[in-house]
Amino acid sequence: MLTTRRVFAFCLLIMGLAGCADRSFSPTVPEALQVGTAKTVFAVTTREPLDDGTYGPQRSDDVDLLELTVSVPPNHQPGRLDFGYADPDPNSEFVMAGRHRLPHMDSLNTRVAADLAAYPPNERDVTVFVHGFNSTQPETAFRAAQLSTDIGIPGSTIIYSWPSQGTPLGYAYDGDSVLFARDGLEYLLRNLKPGPSNRVVLVAHSMGSQLVMETLRQIDIKTPGWSSSNLGAVVLMSPDLDVEVFRSQMRRIDPPPEPFIVMVSRKDNVLNLSQRLRGTHNRGRLGNLASLEDVSELPIQVVDTTEYADTAASGHFVAATSPAVLSILSAAREASASFDRDAVPLQRILPGRLVIGTDRSNERKAVELTLSEAYSQDAFRSEDR
Repeated sequence: MLTTRRVFAFCLLIMGLAGCADRSFSPTVPEALQVGTAKTVFAVTTREPLDDGTYGPQRSDDVDLLELTVSVPPNHQPGRLDFGYADPDPNSEFVMAGRHRLPHMDSLNTRVAADLAAYPPNERDVTVFVHGFNSTQPETAFRAAQLSTDIGIPGSTIIYSWPSQGTPLGYAYDGDSVLFARDGLEYLLRNLKPGPSNRVVLVAHSMGSQLVMETLRQIDIKTPGWSSSNLGAVVLMSPDLDVEVFRSQMRRIDPPPEPFIVMVSRKDNVLNLSQRLRGTHNRGRLGNLASLEDVSELPIQVVDTTEYADTAASGHFVAATSPAVLSILSAAREASASFDRDAVPLQRILPGRLVIGTDRSNERKAVELTLSEAYSQDAFRSEDR
C-alpha cells in the first residue's frame, strides 16, 4: 500500500506540475513553416472553445471540427516531443502554424479526402488518435504529428480531443469526461467517410483506451458488428483499463475489429500508481499486465514493450517515446510495403497480423513475445505473404 511519505511526495509533485504555464494555449505562428515541415492534423473536439480561438478543459455539447497545421522542427529526433507554450521556437520545437475551423462533417470529409489524394491509392488510410489523461488540445496535436512522423504513417491523422482538464490534479475529472465524450467519438466514427476504400485505424493512449472501448461497446449494442465492419484495426497503447472491465467490454464488441492490438509495459509507473490509487494494487491494469494468461481467452494481440521502458522518454508512452521501438515499428511498416493491402489492414502501423497474444484457433493458446522477439522471429508478417 502507499505509505504516508509516498503520498506526500506525490502530492508535492502534482502541485508543482499544476503550477506550470497555461498548457491549453499555443499561439498560431504561420512563419514557423519557413523553418519546419508542415504536418496536417485534423481535430474533432467536445471541448469548450475559448475567446482566443483555442480550446480548454470545459465540456461542450457541440462537436467542433478543425484543420490544424503543425510545424515539425528541422532537427527533430524520433521519440522527442519538444514544444513551447506562449513563445515557441520553430527551430527546435513543434509549433502550431495554422488553425482553421470547419463548419460541418461534410467539410471535414472533403478536406480529409483532399489530404489523402496526395498519397498512393494503397496508402490512403485514416488514423484516429484518442489521447489520454492530463492532455491539452495543442499537446495532443503535437503528439499525433510526432508519432505519425516518426513511424512514417501515410494517410491522414485525426485527433479526437475530449475535455481533459490538462492537469495532474484532474484524474477524477478526466474519468468523468471520458464518459461524457462517448457520443462525440461515436459521431466522428459513424460519419467519417472520406472515401469508400479508406481504412480507419483507431489508436488510443492511456485513459483514452477507456473512451474507445466504451464508445465501441455502445456502438455495437446499437448496431451489432459495426466496429468489425467499419474499422481496419484498433491499437490500445498503455491502456489505463481494469482487466475485468475490458473483458466485459470485449464481450459486447463481437466480433472485434481485426487486428486488435494492446501495447503493454510492466514498468509503467503511471499505471502502477493508478492501480494503487484505485485500491487495486494487487491487480494490474490492462497496460501493465504481468502475464498474458490474464487475457488469453480474448481475441487480441499483445505487444510487450517492457524492455524498452528504461530508455524511453516516457515509461507511460513507450511506443511514442522510445527511439528503438519507433525504429522497429517504422522498419516493420516499410517492410510490409509489398504485402497485399486487403490482407494486412494495419500494415501502416504494425504490418500484418501479429503472431503475438491470442491464437485464434480453437485452442486459444497464448503466445507471448516481446516486441524485439516478434520482429526478429518474423512475427510481423502477412498471412498471405
